[in-house]
Amino acid sequence: MYLVTSEEMRKIDRYTIDSVGIPSLVLMENAGRAIAEEAFRLAETGAARGRPPRWLILVGKGNNGGDGLVCARHMAERGWETLTVYAVPPEQLKGEAAVQRDIADKLGLPAVVFEPGKLEWGRFDGIVDALLGTGTAGEPREPYASLIREANASGLPIVAADIPSGLDADTGETADACIRATVTVALAMLKRGLLLHPGAEAAGRTVVRPIGIPEGAARELGVNTFVLNEETLRRRFGLSAVPPARAANTHKGTYGHVLAVAGSRRMSGAGLLCAKAALRAGCGLVTWAVPEALALPLAGALPEAMIRGIADGGSGEWADADVGDALSAAADKQAVVIGPGLGRWAGDSGWLRRWWQTVASPLVVDADALNMLAAAGAGTSGSGPAAPSAEPFSAWPRREAATVLTPHPGEMARLCGLSVREVQRDRIGLARDFALRHGVVLVLKGARTVVASPSGEVYVNTTGNPGMATGGTGDVLAGVIAALLAQGMDATAAAALGVYMHGAAGDRAAAARTSPASLIAGDVVDWL
Repeated sequence: MYLVTSEEMRKIDRYTIDSVGIPSLVLMENAGRAIAEEAFRLAETGAARGRPPRWLILVGKGNNGGDGLVCARHMAERGWETLTVYAVPPEQLKGEAAVQRDIADKLGLPAVVFEPGKLEWGRFDGIVDALLGTGTAGEPREPYASLIREANASGLPIVAADIPSGLDADTGETADACIRATVTVALAMLKRGLLLHPGAEAAGRTVVRPIGIPEGAARELGVNTFVLNEETLRRRFGLSAVPPARAANTHKGTYGHVLAVAGSRRMSGAGLLCAKAALRAGCGLVTWAVPEALALPLAGALPEAMIRGIADGGSGEWADADVGDALSAAADKQAVVIGPGLGRWAGDSGWLRRWWQTVASPLVVDADALNMLAAAGAGTSGSGPAAPSAEPFSAWPRREAATVLTPHPGEMARLCGLSVREVQRDRIGLARDFALRHGVVLVLKGARTVVASPSGEVYVNTTGNPGMATGGTGDVLAGVIAALLAQGMDATAAAALGVYMHGAAGDRAAAARTSPASLIAGDVVDWL
């Protein structure tokens, strides 16, 4: 499923009209019908009233308003009582919206022009929001702002046409005056702002309804952002969220060997979660590397994994661990994950550079290792001062082998030399640009995790829940992705499937508990 910007949708509309030859009025007719059908479904779930439903249709002067007028007509044909509320005098409607206005007039559909405080909202059962479409951004002007606020205050269910008025279709940012929809009917394709937060909350339940625009139009115009769901996994990667049955004549070596360089004296649990998640995600073998003084205390904590103690002079600290000894453990592994629970120490960026430049297998870089990357580019490293960089990660050379970085917004901000707010403002665009320029697969974690590939494709995840906002879940994700890499999966596919699996396991774990708030990272591992 494609995920589009407002500009991409505008081009797709024009392509459909001009190149495919489907008239714009046909698309508007289909759109209005789709919105009405969703209102019909919503009304069926309500209580019986003994009278026809009464709905308000809020209409702006653009094509979104034209969709609303078609919706009102289909509601009237069903026997519903409708009142069209024009935000501005109907004479201001132009083009196809004006055509629909004239049809509604000839059919005698009741209509008024909005006046603040004059509508009797309590007489009605629901609202269709067809005020502002995807082409608007920023704070709605009057009288739209007042109409939006009154609609929200009414407490009535709201069906939004394509996108809630006041929601930025590209970023998901919401204006002070923004419709809070019960359900949003995304027309033809899902707009980015409906999936990203806080827009997702304003959109309510979102459904995508066809209106006659061929899916090939998005492909033809080069749209390369996708909703990460089971359909996308199947169509883009040929993968299933449920692992396929294993052949009978396989063995543990068939499914790859992961080296987890993770955990420290204070944060051994991070390494444990990472290694266990890798095993749960299907790799055949896991070696868990820790400073040698920790190897015996951790022996048996995860009996299915092999513990590799790295010579440390008895200190139990990565600062004293022999990097050459550690690197020798990576020589025969199909994937390496480094970072969860490592901690930080003087010269750690130089230590990580050895891994970066030496490891020939796919590498997943997470947590403290990401901060080492950022620190080196910002001007410090184990081999002496580095040249300051506007983007700290630019100081690191490209690796030949596949590389997956898994930052949360704070870590991403440090890698890029930005604020967290700047990162969150355009997660998709920032992730795509970063992956393209540096030749890495980037997994930007958070609500709606973004997976960006070095070829420019971006996938926005649909699984996961707020209960996963707890320590250790990122360590679990790093282990899952490493396991999929070890099984021979392409880095983008491994990251996309890993992110989807991780969120889906979190959803299953949350459903099994009284409240998602009680979820812990170990629960996610258990539900993989």
